[in-house]
Amino acid sequence: MALTAVAWLSMLVAIILLPGVATVVLVKSMRSEERKLELLQEQGSIDSYSPRALTELREWIQANPNDPYASIARERHNECVRTLKDIDEPYYEWSTEEIEQLEELQP
Repeated sequence: MALTAVAWLSMLVAIILLPGVATVVLVKSMRSEERKLELLQEQGSIDSYSPRALTELREWIQANPNDPYASIARERHNECVRTLKDIDEPYYEWSTEEIEQLEELQP
């Protein structure tokens, strides 16, 4: 059974595009990790959550205070808040106002 022209074209496009897309993603990822490493070496610490992720974590903790993982989540949240207040340049896009408004969660 012979392949149709569409099947051959699809395979050809995949062979051409996939390595290019993979290369772009790899380069972007490596640059991101390089920036994280530079910040870590300069500051000794780096923020572990983006503003959105930290907000979602805080909301989850408040919605699930009796969950067995709530204490661990609270610890991670507070660790990120302390780090953000200690470092000069965050990795994620935090504004100074956002950082100043952050507070640690109490058990």
